Amino acid sequence: QVQLVESGGGLVQPGGSLRLSCAASGSIFSIGAMHWYRQAPGKQRELVATSSSSGSTSYTDSVKGRFTISRDNAKNSVFLQMNSLRPEDTAVYLCNANIRTNWGMPPIDYWGQGTQVTVSS
Repeated sequence: QVQLVESGGGLVQPGGSLRLSCAASGSIFSIGAMHWYRQAPGKQRELVATSSSSGSTSYTDSVKGRFTISRDNAKNSVFLQMNSLRPEDTAVYLCNANIRTNWGMPPIDYWGQGTQVTVSS
């Protein structure tokens, strides 16, 4: 069984910063791409940032230059540093990872429970 647990959300003023963390635990053989998504009330879930297993990263246009995704493969963790936060960044942020639990098994997508980020004065 694999679990993803996010932390680091909270209330921050516009222009402020937060750092989200996501740690995977359980029966893990290997982890491929890791992603951060977000979902605001009444809106579709949006892919925010991706970190591939090779180390490449990508971002949705609205967060480029403000957010940075990174990962610690030794700790099965991924992070999202969010700077210059705006009210429109308010959402539940969810971690997603493509995980293989055994060398003979195909990778499966796992999700965390989400962490709330609220940007408001």
